[in-house]
Amino acid sequence: MNPLLEEIRLVEQQALLLHSEAEVEAALDDMAAHINRTLADSNLLVLCVINGGIIAAGKLLPRLNFPLTLDSIHASRYRNATSGSDIHWLYKPTTSLAGRSVLIIDDILDEGHTLHAIADYCLDQGAQQVFTAVLFDKQLDREKPVSPDFVGLTVANHYLFGYGMDYKGYLRNAAGVYACKDVL
Repeated sequence: MNPLLEEIRLVEQQALLLHSEAEVEAALDDMAAHINRTLADSNLLVLCVINGGIIAAGKLLPRLNFPLTLDSIHASRYRNATSGSDIHWLYKPTTSLAGRSVLIIDDILDEGHTLHAIADYCLDQGAQQVFTAVLFDKQLDREKPVSPDFVGLTVANHYLFGYGMDYKGYLRNAAGVYACKDVL
């Protein structure tokens, strides 16, 4: 068997469930209600942060009950590793951001560097206003460069996977949020 797949299976087996699928789905309902109240009349452009934000955006969008447009952006610090480095821009939106209200959807706000850079990019491209939505806000012992406007759940400072968050590119599809016992 592939050594990486063995590692992935071991991490998955030893992980601790922090939030069940039902808890995450309830948090998505609450987030959507807040977004509906706040942004319904804003001519909204949603930017899904690839890859982590795919599940959050895919689950959140059908819960939004107003007209919007969708595009994506891909900026990464992790690139399938377990620690971040410099931001790499892999894909930028093809939709004009000029004069638009933009909602950036991502899986987690960790240290905040990537989300902050994406928000700055949107403003530089002429966005009228920028909002951020993260399914999970990781609690750290230091200040982050950005505070999300919409948060699903607050999570402790663990290495997490599930609902879009990955372990070395795997386990994004886990139905629930898990903390790794040890990062190997």
